[in-house]
Amino acid sequence: MSDTPVRPGRPSVRKLPQLPPAVRGLSPASALRLSPPSDTWFKPALSVVVASAVPHLILLALGRLDLAVYSMAGSLCALYGHGLPYARRARALAGVVLGMAAGLAVSLVTASLTGSTAVLIAVGALLAAVQKVLCDATRIGPPGHVIFTFVSSAALFAPQRLDQIPGHLALTLGAGAFAWLVALAPALVRREGPERRAVARALEAAAVCAADPGPHNGNAVDPGPRNRRAAAAAVHAAWRCLLASGRPTPVRRSLERLVVQAEAAFVAPGPGAGAADPERLRAWAARTRGRGPVPTPPPAPGTADELHGIDAERAVLRAREGRRAARRALLRRLGPGSPLLPVAVRTLFGCALAGYLCAALGVGRPYWAIVTAASLYQANLTLSWNRALQRTLGNLLGVLVFAAVLPVSRIGPLALVCCCLFFGFAAEALITRNYWLGSVAVTPMALLVLEFGGAHPAGELIGDRVLDTVLGAAAGFLAATLVTNRRAAGRVERALDATDRARAAAERTGADPAAAPAERDRARRTLTASLVELREAGDTAAGEWWQRALPEQRLLAAERAGHRTLAATAQRRGPTAHAPSIGAE
Repeated sequence: MSDTPVRPGRPSVRKLPQLPPAVRGLSPASALRLSPPSDTWFKPALSVVVASAVPHLILLALGRLDLAVYSMAGSLCALYGHGLPYARRARALAGVVLGMAAGLAVSLVTASLTGSTAVLIAVGALLAAVQKVLCDATRIGPPGHVIFTFVSSAALFAPQRLDQIPGHLALTLGAGAFAWLVALAPALVRREGPERRAVARALEAAAVCAADPGPHNGNAVDPGPRNRRAAAAAVHAAWRCLLASGRPTPVRRSLERLVVQAEAAFVAPGPGAGAADPERLRAWAARTRGRGPVPTPPPAPGTADELHGIDAERAVLRAREGRRAARRALLRRLGPGSPLLPVAVRTLFGCALAGYLCAALGVGRPYWAIVTAASLYQANLTLSWNRALQRTLGNLLGVLVFAAVLPVSRIGPLALVCCCLFFGFAAEALITRNYWLGSVAVTPMALLVLEFGGAHPAGELIGDRVLDTVLGAAAGFLAATLVTNRRAAGRVERALDATDRARAAAERTGADPAAAPAERDRARRTLTASLVELREAGDTAAGEWWQRALPEQRLLAAERAGHRTLAATAQRRGPTAHAPSIGAE
């Protein structure tokens, strides 16, 4: 294969072969390995328990626990948006509730109009594909589209009449409104909680980067790739969170200064040197994450300019043109050239295939096969393979847990409600450690939900669920391998071009004495965002099995040059800053 042509302004890469993509990450041990729990696992876990408990207990008191499946659709909305600042969370959760109700409405109307299993499976597969694309495009999650697909697919196979639909949707919207209140309630006691956690993560990642700076190259520090990428992504996420948080407050001002300090860790000469001291960064992170006052760091070079740039950027984003630009970006992610299209086709084909296979084998309500197939589809084929292993193992173990707990749940209605709440909490407590571990709790919860409408033969429930799981995972992954994602490599090319443009703009504004400080800092943040997107695009494409070779060396060179530009411009902020030209590696 010929060498990659080098355009002017790009890092020079000579006589470096294109490396064919490897099939990576297929080790079962790697896919099933446990990770440390998320630092906020308890927030969605507690939220979904509270949001579910109140509607369940009200329906229990009224003797209508059979309607709990509809209120639960709204209650599950409390799982979303816990990483967003509260102003953004309020809008995002409102959209989640309306989206949940819309998917449920389509399912209920379809179920009331036809009893054809073939039609129901087709509608379920189409809904799953639409929900997957919308969740990925809006980047709402976790848990992403799986909850939407679970609710809409289950409703397709539930007996329904047209005159019942308004009341059932009202239950969903009412429970969704309560879930909205539950998810936003912490704002009353800790208004800047999400921003504090985002900044604490940035400080912790910067501390790791500062503790392992890697080899020196001139005056620029070139940290190890993994630490550098993690720090860049964490700092970028912190800025995004602060920009989305609304008007600046004294606490948010202090948080912005701390992010400036985290950025400074990229260019500090080594541990123990001012803001780049890892222990100091970790101490700030601990205090920021806690409930006390936010630490006030000493001024870093260019802090005033950086904060001025943030204010200017916040004003642009909140202006009408900024909102229009955000809508245009969303439409591009949903447009005909979207890289999400192959994943949508995989979801549609895989869910339909899984549903029809289960129906052919005699499963009366094959919705779990649809949900299983839909849950597999991740950013690339390698991750989808890992998820297939995790889902299958977790569901099979979960069926055993269900068999053990079923006698307890049938003691009485209150016992059934308590079991569902327990497994809802356990699912969120465990799923951040590994998806399979969370599925061990999700599976009995999903099966117990069926008991709200009346007792079912245990053998039938367990047998159908095992068959649905195995066939759903097999059919879903088969569809993923047959529907190739040729657009992944194209996304890498676009990300490389965007990174080149962002790097050139950052160098140009850094070297221009007349450039406004706000313009320089916006250029640096744009470059950071482009580097994060470049790494995400590269990781996604590397996990696809059938595609053309990737420009691995060009990716590496562009990433290194981009981080050197960030280092140079950060070191020389100010009205008279003059950034050096960034050459080839």
